Amino acid sequence: MSEQTQRLTVAREHLGPVFAEIAAGTVVREQGHELPFAEVEALRDAGFGRLRLPIDDGGFGLDWPSFAELLIELAAADSNLPQIFRGHIAYVEHVLAAAPSDRRSRWLDRIADGELVGNAWSENGAAAVGTNATRVSRRADGTWRVDGRKFYTTGSIFADWVDATVDLDGETVTALIRRHQGGVEISDDWDGFGQPLTGTGTAVFTDASVDEDDVEPFTSRFPYQTAVYQLTLLAVLAGIAAAIERDTVAQVRARTRTYSHGSANRVADDPQVLQIVGELTATSATARALVLDVARAVQHAADVLGTSETEDAVAAAELGSSRAQIVLTELVPRAASRLFDTLGASAVRSGTALDRHWRNARTVASHNPWIFKARQLGDHAVNGRTPDFVWAVGESKVAVESALPG
Repeated sequence: MSEQTQRLTVAREHLGPVFAEIAAGTVVREQGHELPFAEVEALRDAGFGRLRLPIDDGGFGLDWPSFAELLIELAAADSNLPQIFRGHIAYVEHVLAAAPSDRRSRWLDRIADGELVGNAWSENGAAAVGTNATRVSRRADGTWRVDGRKFYTTGSIFADWVDATVDLDGETVTALIRRHQGGVEISDDWDGFGQPLTGTGTAVFTDASVDEDDVEPFTSRFPYQTAVYQLTLLAVLAGIAAAIERDTVAQVRARTRTYSHGSANRVADDPQVLQIVGELTATSATARALVLDVARAVQHAADVLGTSETEDAVAAAELGSSRAQIVLTELVPRAASRLFDTLGASAVRSGTALDRHWRNARTVASHNPWIFKARQLGDHAVNGRTPDFVWAVGESKVAVESALPG
């Protein structure tokens, strides 16, 4: 047994019972729109937030393929939860990739103590692409403050810290803001039809305090961060695919009603139904394989960071994550629809909540639109152009300029 296999086994022993408990309440939470505060705390207590930390720093020492295995398993239990941790996962990697310093040591200690980081990078106001209306500035006494409004603040409502992109004198920087202070208000106003319990709502900062040491240039982030963010979403899709397979198999096995024009006396023996189940198992296996392939590429980028191989390794991880996204964006929502072809009309009753798989998969697949990734992959294949792997969203410059007076 390899060292990583042993570490993964230990992590599963800690997290397996928590995953099982989470899975048992998933449908009830989603139907009642109950944010999973207790489930996040259970994961925190079991060490989920420190899985990537080295053992000597209080973690489990998992590499990316091992960590991806657990992300898929958690997503199969409840697809909302890995996405809740997405910002935390990326910030942990930022800390691990940083050069030794007092700040790095301080953050390693915080992560080892179970402190969690949420995300607040996006805005839905009138700020132009690549800019932030949210700003950090100095007070008269020399301390720092943050003011503004963010949306898509996934995980922040559950977290201890909010990782926000903000403007500092025309430059984009990041600020790590303590969640629990008077100047921070986070609302559960995400109204998407899928992934409804991720806390992906609005954060308002009003004279919120931030330590100067926790304000950094955006350019200091680790270079393969986009692949890490996308890998988390890919793991969510793979987990949904596994849940589709699991739920379809259970429903087909248990079904006693059949149709007079069916192909067998028992649904579990019907070759047409079994064909679809086989397709769903293939989708689940393919999704997992693609995620682990991207995880290996991300691990290689982490291993060679700071060497002459960095640029090529980062490009391989980013392009690999794009390829996987394009494939899974089609396969997993399709599987979530095909599962209903194995069952009768009773499967669409709200009590089964089987529709959540399509809604959640379609919502996850809508992040970072795949159509632009496909164009970039084609441009790379034909013309050898490596795309920019850091993107932004906002009002187009044409729209902003047309709204200006005069």
